[in-house]
Amino acid sequence: VVSLDSGRTLYAHRADQLLQPASTAKLFTAALALSVLGPDHRIPTRLLAGERIAHGRLNGPLILYGMGDPTLGTAGSADWADQLASQAAARGLRFVHGDLVADDSYFAGPPYGSGWEAGDLQSWFAVPSSALSVQENTVDITVNPGSAPGRPARLEFAPADARPDLDDQLLTGAAHTPNDINLYRAPGAPTLHAFGSIAADAPAQHFKLAMTDPALLAGRQLRRALKQHGIRVGGQLQVVHWPQPEAARFAQAGVLGEVWSPPLREIVQRGLKRSQNLYLQNLLLGVGATGTPGFSSAERRGVEALQRLLLHIGIPPTASLIEEGSGLSRRNLVTPNALARLLSYLAAQPYAEMLRQALPVAGVDGSLAGRMRHTAAEGNVHAKTGSLAHVHALAGYVTTAAGERLVFAIMLNNDQRPEGAPWACCDVDASAVLLANYRGRD
Repeated sequence: VVSLDSGRTLYAHRADQLLQPASTAKLFTAALALSVLGPDHRIPTRLLAGERIAHGRLNGPLILYGMGDPTLGTAGSADWADQLASQAAARGLRFVHGDLVADDSYFAGPPYGSGWEAGDLQSWFAVPSSALSVQENTVDITVNPGSAPGRPARLEFAPADARPDLDDQLLTGAAHTPNDINLYRAPGAPTLHAFGSIAADAPAQHFKLAMTDPALLAGRQLRRALKQHGIRVGGQLQVVHWPQPEAARFAQAGVLGEVWSPPLREIVQRGLKRSQNLYLQNLLLGVGATGTPGFSSAERRGVEALQRLLLHIGIPPTASLIEEGSGLSRRNLVTPNALARLLSYLAAQPYAEMLRQALPVAGVDGSLAGRMRHTAAEGNVHAKTGSLAHVHALAGYVTTAAGERLVFAIMLNNDQRPEGAPWACCDVDASAVLLANYRGRD
């Protein structure tokens, strides 16, 4: 616990011990993106032409080129494909004598973060990172019983274009029996296996899973929008992923249209409030992609840029071992002192108030909406949460009852509660409430 007003440390307990930070690691990624790219930075998604358009005809590929906007297809940009198709039509394009290529190779490296657990990769919170991310790279699945016991259950996918290869063995069970719905996709495999049963009288059951190929969905959505604007594609839909060498020949293509992300300050806010892993991992890769190309991945180059920033702040390499941008990896290690020093640094930047408001607020919004209500911390504590199995963390800002501004970092690892004991986050929250109630003065 450090006073922003005096700079003094008010309390420390094992503050130099390396611990798993979980999603409080997102604070490091946010600091890097704001420092390197700036709060006003916007990320483009471009429609490129491999050749010149002549008499409405493009003799060559039409390329959808992503550069890492994680908000594409969400509220505010749901019509992104229509916008690009409209711009292409306005440039006179009517026929593509070539393929439509959805290219997400801007991020050099695999679509998952270093140290992510294989068992998480089909889950909505561990979606693939992609330079052509769309609709947060998740697919919603609704399961309804079939017409009678023994009949196949009904599976619906939204968006429908994101339906994966499906091995469907899910049946309708007898009424009043327990549901036993199993959805499984092996790590790295495209096929979703659905098996088990849903009771004949069960209401609809809803699930959210990671997409297998976001760039493919983006290409399908654009192809449909092009058709609606009178643009016919004669070739096939192709998807280009790193490390496919075909991406290099698109580097000099001309721009037919582009859509832009919200300012980075808004992306950071969305990512921190909801603890949205895709947003922060994409930002780390985005910083890495702006570096000098080489054999290392965009993630590695992003981490190296982070290490340089932390040295500038005064955080030694031994105090912060970050490998990816979201906090999903258990190989990430950070000391409470490093987190507190980072927060102190951020509080002195021109965007300090923007960053503070981007954090979840106790009892008000984001991942703290239901916590610390009806206490002195409500509306006062602005902090990033961090949760993995047996890991609980909270790091941010609070103003004491005496009006002193504090930064704090609370990290709890390897916690296993006796049966019936309160959740560990209750202890973490109680510590934050103590700080909000503190009437002393440094």
